[in-house]
Amino acid sequence: MSKKHKTIYGGNTVYSTNPNFKTNDEPEKITVNPKEQNLRIWLEKGGRGGKIASVIKGFIGDEDDLINLSKIIKTSCGTGGNAKNGEIIIQGDHRDKILNILTLSGYKAKKAGA
Repeated sequence: MSKKHKTIYGGNTVYSTNPNFKTNDEPEKITVNPKEQNLRIWLEKGGRGGKIASVIKGFIGDEDDLINLSKIIKTSCGTGGNAKNGEIIIQGDHRDKILNILTLSGYKAKKAGA
């Protein structure tokens, strides 16, 4: 029996010696102005071993800007957390502090859920 070989090409460029070369595979995300962002602050418990976490959803923009915003919130709340997939997860119930931080930073934010 013969093996079937598949040839997959990701585009026309095979190799480039240009150190500043970028492929157009992934479009760059531009962070929306904070006044135009509509963030929601949720309190979630599921999937965290019974621990409560404040989750900020609805961020539109670059992953680096999301991480910077999460650092500001984590420092102000004095707790740990994570930022990925357009969400910021802060350990514990800090919804009031987070709401205050976001509104002072110019974001439109409000509590959501129960």
